[in-house]
Amino acid sequence: MKERDDIYMDFKLEKRINWVKERVNLANAGGIVVGASGGKDSSTVIALCAKALGPENVLAVSMPCSSLKTDMEHAKLVTDAFGVELLVINLESTFNVMKQEINPLVTLNDLATANIKPRLRMITLYSIAQTKNYLVAGTDNLSEMVMGYFTKWGDGAYDFNPLGDLTMHEVLEFGKTLGVPSPILEKPPSAGLWEGQTDEQEMGVTYKEIEEYIKTGTTSPPALEIILKTNKITNHKREMPYIFRM
Repeated sequence: MKERDDIYMDFKLEKRINWVKERVNLANAGGIVVGASGGKDSSTVIALCAKALGPENVLAVSMPCSSLKTDMEHAKLVTDAFGVELLVINLESTFNVMKQEINPLVTLNDLATANIKPRLRMITLYSIAQTKNYLVAGTDNLSEMVMGYFTKWGDGAYDFNPLGDLTMHEVLEFGKTLGVPSPILEKPPSAGLWEGQTDEQEMGVTYKEIEEYIKTGTTSPPALEIILKTNKITNHKREMPYIFRM
């Protein structure tokens, strides 16, 4: 007999699966396209969508751009595990051309340069989705959204997001339940923007501290200060663009 927590997890998973089906049906779409980064979030979304629609109606797209070899290997690991087709579209040359065209006119800082990558990936996913009449699935979790830890009009652009109410820890629980391979779930969270980059190092707080803040409204004083400040200055990322009205 299943433990009570397992039964509740299955119930939550079933509701989420039905919600994904509903989003696709309401849009009269034929399937879902997901950016396959090889990370926890995208891998969990791929597993969830394959469970909802069947793997034949889900397309994963790996878009290497100065990417780590491990990330690409993990993208294949998860798609193989769930029988989802994987396209590999290398964006390295496009990324380099953009830098070469912009920098003589405006010298981009390091973060603006790094953020070209997720914006190119967004263009790629939507080009494929429009052609196939698919929806683009988002992969940002609640912890990242609170911190504004996503690229505006990059990975922050999608048609629906099945993880947006889940903290990082909760995503890991769903990923484990769905059968996401353990090497993916166990590695340090990283946006893969540059060699050695990790989410927690860049944000200056841990996912545990962010989750504590989300659930209780507070955490350690140093982390709380960073979270409140970062949440405030990234608020524009969580809102639709303002439109002037008389």
